Amino acid sequence: MNEERVLALAGLFQACALAQQLANEGRCDEGAMEASVASVFRIDAPSVVGVYGNISSVRIGLRNLIAQLDESDRDMAVTRMVVTVMRLERSLTGRPELLGKLQQGIVAAQRQVEHFGQDSAQVISRLAELYASTLSTLKPRVMVSGNPQQLQLPVVVEKVRANLLAAVRSAVLWRQVGGRQWQLLLYRRQCSMLARGLLTGATLDNR
Repeated sequence: MNEERVLALAGLFQACALAQQLANEGRCDEGAMEASVASVFRIDAPSVVGVYGNISSVRIGLRNLIAQLDESDRDMAVTRMVVTVMRLERSLTGRPELLGKLQQGIVAAQRQVEHFGQDSAQVISRLAELYASTLSTLKPRVMVSGNPQQLQLPVVVEKVRANLLAAVRSAVLWRQVGGRQWQLLLYRRQCSMLARGLLTGATLDNR
């Protein structure tokens, strides 16, 4: 394990945690969601940190990752979502035509970002629609459970889907930097130590 892989994992855990929080409460940390959604558009970032803007942007993800690794305060719904997203990313790599459609959709959404702003309802709606028309057609499907009242609200569903798209972006990044699922089992302690170090550094930088 190394810091790049841990950051990509944190990005994945953060997007899934935000999707779960939205499903339960209808709201989530707006700053964290902004960073997660921004990662979808940073395809050519020079570094893993660059994908998220800075380490502080994935603090929620680092905390969730540490809880998962230490088994102290695990959220099994988030854990299941992360594992499913990892498997979904593998399915995507076997479908180049769908990958192409996804990339074209992100480019089109980027034009909307320039016009309306990244956090606009139009951009979130476009990303949600893109997820529904591409990734949700693959198996395994990511199942999000939560408060039925919240999951009946179109605005909440769109935000959940936008975060799931960001989760897949991080899963792609995780594999690009050499991440593999078995490493989470074999290097659990090392991964936890690296995550704690990154979280401490992020907290000190943001005093």
